[in-house]
Amino acid sequence: MPKYWDDYALGERADCGEVRVDGAEVRAFAERYDPQPIHIDPAAAAASPYGGIIASGWHTAAMIMRVLIDSYFDGTTSLGSPGIGKLSWLKPVRPDDVLRVHVHIREKRRSQSKPDRGSITMEVSATNQHGETVLTASDWIGMMLVRPT
Repeated sequence: MPKYWDDYALGERADCGEVRVDGAEVRAFAERYDPQPIHIDPAAAAASPYGGIIASGWHTAAMIMRVLIDSYFDGTTSLGSPGIGKLSWLKPVRPDDVLRVHVHIREKRRSQSKPDRGSITMEVSATNQHGETVLTASDWIGMMLVRPT
């Protein structure tokens, strides 16, 4: 059953699931999109302040998005996003970390000019298996279809 704008509650908090960080994916993503030594070169990463390979922040954001699509948003009613207010990477994400994704809906608005849709404004965060927050995204706006009448 589709999940529409109407189905998201103001103030709602949800634990959306988790993702295990795969070391091969960390390297493959970085080689293609963010080829810094801290992401792809074990020796250079070991000598860095991080003490080992870490995932690209962009890869971390993509993994979080996948969890949201798989378990929280409905891909058939989501219309994308016009933006995120602030995206912060707070702790390194390492291969084999397990990231849990959390959402808090802060605002809902139905479009005045396009009544078939509305927006939700969320705070999204991810914590690792130690309970440390590794990513926050504030004022993340999602556009959704409104339930047809």
